Amino acid sequence: MRSLEGTVLVTGGAGFIGSALIWGLNRRGVTEVVVADVVTPEKEANLRGLRFSTLVHPEELRVAIAHDRLGSFSCIFHLGACSSTTETNLAYLLDNNFGTTRDLCRWALAHNTRFIYASSAATYGDGKQGMDDDDTRLSLLRPLNHYAYSKHLFDLFAQSEGFLSQIYGLKYFNVFGPHESHKGDMRSVVHKAFDQIRSEGRMTLFKSHRPDFADGEQRRDFLYVKDAVDMTLHFAETDAIPGGLYNLGSGVARSWLDLAHALFAALGRRPDIRFVDMPEALRAHYQYYTCADTTRLQKTGYDKPLWSLEEAVGDCIRNHLVPGKHLGEL
Repeated sequence: MRSLEGTVLVTGGAGFIGSALIWGLNRRGVTEVVVADVVTPEKEANLRGLRFSTLVHPEELRVAIAHDRLGSFSCIFHLGACSSTTETNLAYLLDNNFGTTRDLCRWALAHNTRFIYASSAATYGDGKQGMDDDDTRLSLLRPLNHYAYSKHLFDLFAQSEGFLSQIYGLKYFNVFGPHESHKGDMRSVVHKAFDQIRSEGRMTLFKSHRPDFADGEQRRDFLYVKDAVDMTLHFAETDAIPGGLYNLGSGVARSWLDLAHALFAALGRRPDIRFVDMPEALRAHYQYYTCADTTRLQKTGYDKPLWSLEEAVGDCIRNHLVPGKHLGEL
């Protein structure tokens, strides 16, 4: 096991997975954490009770990289990005998601710092090329939106430059959990449905617009954020893990109906599920099935038991959403 000694950098540290990662670091006794993020009032709540040393604006970070004044870190977790799958400004995405990642990666390699960054399962597109994390098949992937393309572009760049074998790109599947409130429309269905069920007593799901999937039987690999944190930290704490891309998921595809029933059960409500047409703008970019092949992750020695979907939804709702408790407050 590697020791997470020294100072750690977490970009996007006030966001969803980033703040949960700081919680995970704190639980391991790591408090020398530099957080890089744009902290809005909504995001500030995610940092309640968490211990970190410094908070910097992402633009300050980019200036420090350009002038080689970033300091010294034992590990960099680069989770900061625009994660909106409906963002249409490609130039903005390329600068934010590709450009910043490229510059920070180059700095990390030049300073012998372990670099762990967030790629995305969205890079797999419609899944016709499979969803295994085999680096040799990277060029075959066809992302369905600008966000996914910006993530895929850095994966390709890192491979072409020979960086990918020295860094860790984590392809998060459908992560959900506390600390999502700031995400608005990009919140997980767990968060959105929690609000809808409590206010209306029902929840809505998109109808299927493909004959091979019944309504509500579209499937996702749902991953609880607490598992995502443990998996992410595994790459910082474990020696001799080969560099490259790694799927982070449960390895099980569950339906939206499974998720809906777990939500109603956690809230002690009788299920009331309505189906609505999917907006036309989403239909060509919608993933009907995602499931992580986690073989490569398991080969690194990761064998911690995962939360089941029902357990995770129950924990998220009963211990976080209903009482309004953030991770650092428990």
